[in-house]
Amino acid sequence: MLKNDLWIKEQSAKGMLKPFQEKLVRHLNPNKKEQPVLSFGCSSYGYDLRLSPKEFMIFRHVPGTVMNPKRFNPENLESTPLHRDEDGEYFILPAHSYGLGVALEHMKVPENITVICLGKSTYARLGIIVNTTPAEASWEGHLTLEFSNSSGADCRIFANEGICQLLFFEGDECETTYKDRQGKYQYQEERVTLAKV
Repeated sequence: MLKNDLWIKEQSAKGMLKPFQEKLVRHLNPNKKEQPVLSFGCSSYGYDLRLSPKEFMIFRHVPGTVMNPKRFNPENLESTPLHRDEDGEYFILPAHSYGLGVALEHMKVPENITVICLGKSTYARLGIIVNTTPAEASWEGHLTLEFSNSSGADCRIFANEGICQLLFFEGDECETTYKDRQGKYQYQEERVTLAKV
């Protein structure tokens, strides 16, 4: 069953999402409809997660190397600077490139829940694809987020604003949670976590 806003608020009061935004934020000054942002916070059946300003990395071509998930070479990634102007703080994801960021919110998934992370339509309309990734039962940490720019233009990826939506699915209680099996991506910090085997 897909969980609703009442459940998300109740669970977040118990520590599921920190920091937690109870209502969907579309303007930093909502009374005057000023300072528009890519929405973040609790929606009807999900939660719009924010991108942390702490780190964003882009894959670069290193001649003579082949990407290997079993022996990930961190030299294939380079940090990109955080920019600021009147529109907010942002990273630039070049055309036809792939990048990694991290969620601002810390998540602690309940034992009978699996969370699916989906892209936001505003970014999708620019050619930005957020990989669909799960956070399994009892997973805890800051999600590392993966982005592909399929367009022919560079794109701003805004920090401290909505970047993807989380959907919470309740299932029958499982025998072994992600925490029980000591999953390799458990307890991620607010930094990009590289591929592991």
